[in-house]
Amino acid sequence: MKVVLFDIDGTLILTGGAGNRAFAKTFADVFGVPQISSNVSFAGRSDKAISHDLFRAHGIPETPENWATFQREYLVRLGPTLASLAGEVLPGVVELVEKLQALDGVDIGLLTGNIRAGAEQKLTHYGLWQYFEFGGFGDRQTERAEIAREAVAAARERWSAKSQANGGPDRIVVIGDTEHDIRCARAVGAYAVAAPTGHTPSEVLAKENPDLLVNTLEDHAAILEYLAA
Repeated sequence: MKVVLFDIDGTLILTGGAGNRAFAKTFADVFGVPQISSNVSFAGRSDKAISHDLFRAHGIPETPENWATFQREYLVRLGPTLASLAGEVLPGVVELVEKLQALDGVDIGLLTGNIRAGAEQKLTHYGLWQYFEFGGFGDRQTERAEIAREAVAAARERWSAKSQANGGPDRIVVIGDTEHDIRCARAVGAYAVAAPTGHTPSEVLAKENPDLLVNTLEDHAAILEYLAA
């Protein structure tokens, strides 16, 4: 079986910064932080890693209770923030996903730092959630490589259930827009596809030596050829 795992922000969609704004509003409203630290990086990282970095930066205890509170309150604020900002589904995404769906033996999933409920809110808002039945999310793990392993484990479980056999997917493709996506693809032995459709320039992605670097996901012929081989 063959598996294609998509990052969300900067790869499938641009939200106008909805996630970052919902983070900031949650920390302001719930934890009394008027302005979150600009030293904490968001791009390509898990929600759990970002939130825990912000907890440390602002002297907030890194407790399971605070993480649970953050998730609950962030989700309350994410929907209205998505609705208030101009965003888009990125070029080529729907065409590629639909072509992948039409291929025999290819499963499509997510490999994202978003918590699962946040991923669902974002992709539902942009009409994409129905395409993705499984994935790895940022609920439990801080490192993207661990999220990648969760996504592959979910794919393996689906494959085993369908085939009634042991084993895992014989080809894994990870598609993302940051160096973190390329690195986590390497961690699971995946074919790494990178596109500078988020906020990471092509030259930065090229330094990580992805298997395929495209301008947009409209340039998907090589992805389909790899899966067909």
